Amino acid sequence: MLPSASTYAEVCQRFRWQIPEHYNIGVDVCDRQAAAGRTDALIYVDERGGVRRYSFEEIRRLSNRLANVLAARGLVRGDRMAVLLAQSPETAVAHVAAFKSGFISVPLFTLFGEDALEYRLGNSGAKAVITDSAGAEKLRAIRERLPELRTVLAVGGGPDALDFAAELERASDAFTPAPTRADDPAVIIYTSGTTGNPKGALHAQRVLLGHLPGVELPHEFFPQPGDLFWTPADWAWIGGLFDVLMPAWHHGVPVLAHRARKFDPEEAAHLMAQHGVRNVFMPPTALKLMRQVGLKAPAELALRTVASGGETLGEELLDWGRATFGLTINEFYGQTECNVIVANSAKLAPVRAGSMGHPVPGHDVRIVDEQGQPLPAGTAGTIAVRRPDPVMFLGYWNNEQATAQKFAGDYLLTGDLGRCDDDGYLWFLGRSDDLITSAGYRIGPAEIEDCLIKHPAVAIAAAIGVPDALRTEVVKAFIVLNPGYPASSELTQEIQEFVKHRLAAHEYPRRIEFVESLPMTTTGKILRRELRRREAETAET
Repeated sequence: MLPSASTYAEVCQRFRWQIPEHYNIGVDVCDRQAAAGRTDALIYVDERGGVRRYSFEEIRRLSNRLANVLAARGLVRGDRMAVLLAQSPETAVAHVAAFKSGFISVPLFTLFGEDALEYRLGNSGAKAVITDSAGAEKLRAIRERLPELRTVLAVGGGPDALDFAAELERASDAFTPAPTRADDPAVIIYTSGTTGNPKGALHAQRVLLGHLPGVELPHEFFPQPGDLFWTPADWAWIGGLFDVLMPAWHHGVPVLAHRARKFDPEEAAHLMAQHGVRNVFMPPTALKLMRQVGLKAPAELALRTVASGGETLGEELLDWGRATFGLTINEFYGQTECNVIVANSAKLAPVRAGSMGHPVPGHDVRIVDEQGQPLPAGTAGTIAVRRPDPVMFLGYWNNEQATAQKFAGDYLLTGDLGRCDDDGYLWFLGRSDDLITSAGYRIGPAEIEDCLIKHPAVAIAAAIGVPDALRTEVVKAFIVLNPGYPASSELTQEIQEFVKHRLAAHEYPRRIEFVESLPMTTTGKILRRELRRREAETAET
């Protein structure tokens, strides 16, 4: 969708949205590719290292069979169908079948416990779940409390579940996709819950088309000949499903599917080298782990692009990426409700360490005040996106009040703080509830954390504000140390001086606590609110 150009300004000037009235994600990413004769769709590497390749025609037939199975079980257009699986062929087949049927798919993370599953399945009113034997076991414990859940299909079978493969084997592979419109609902993706209970962001079929510029830009005019995509991020999240799998298949580009039980930096590097991965979306946490172990990229590794989003990268990780991969990691920004709306492209504009980049062509991104009024350059405010926008959600599922609160005038409010400099670069300052107010200064944690990880002793860090009688709040840092650096009062003072001299006297962490790990969401974002809660509980005792 991005026009070829040599500068960011030229791309923006030439860009036009191409959103048809009728559109179906499943037809686009699967049936259209099969009809065009494109072959390789998926390279699946299982936990034992076994490899199985799937063509677009195979995905088409399998998704048609699943669509027929679900229709026979009574599901109709608009019904919700959950997918509780890791990266696998069945995960992709399930989503494609849902889209082609006009169902609303609900991706769910396999590590969710019973309470998390019950909340999401109950809130969405899911009538079917596609899972595996482990997922079926979890569902059995809560199924009596989910009266709308009629059908469970389990890969490999499972308790109170139909066998996925057996049911598909008996079904016809002839199916006529639903004639969906671009604005028809297609998927509910639950937020990660960084600011409260998860909410179901309902997206339309057009959401994939809305993602395309934000994928093509940080991956340097994706696709290029020989491209092959992978991410360690789970396909249960918008970053895995719509930043990688669906955009790649829209372009007929094969995707590597492999989800390890635990991310191993060395294994990930060898996996990418072995299978010729050219494009990767790597969450910041994964990059930090690679850096922490001193990863040496295999000689066979030939990445063309690395993109990352979810947390600010900072200069340290950018420099490490250039030294390790021989390229600049392009950071991008978005959220479940309105994804990949800001991004870097090193080929089009210099990457500034700590900046998210420029608005992706087609998206009107501003820094606004609480009333939704744009603010001048250099002023801190809320990152906001002007509506209408193809990648923007339709609203929160069954939550009109929360949907209304998400907007101010013509702008969707992300809830994130940022600023825009005089050259149009956008800078993330933190969540609005992460803002630290100290001695009259408003301090975002991202810049402090970026500075902290530049210190050789620091592996990962999080900064919050804690109450202080004199300054209202002071900065407290929670630090996970690199191996070989024992915690000590001398190291505390050294790190404080390190930050003070690189940032400002009011920004350095007056308090430091060394910890074994940090609380994170399942998508790898630091839960600063959990650190604030722990701190408040400690203060009360």
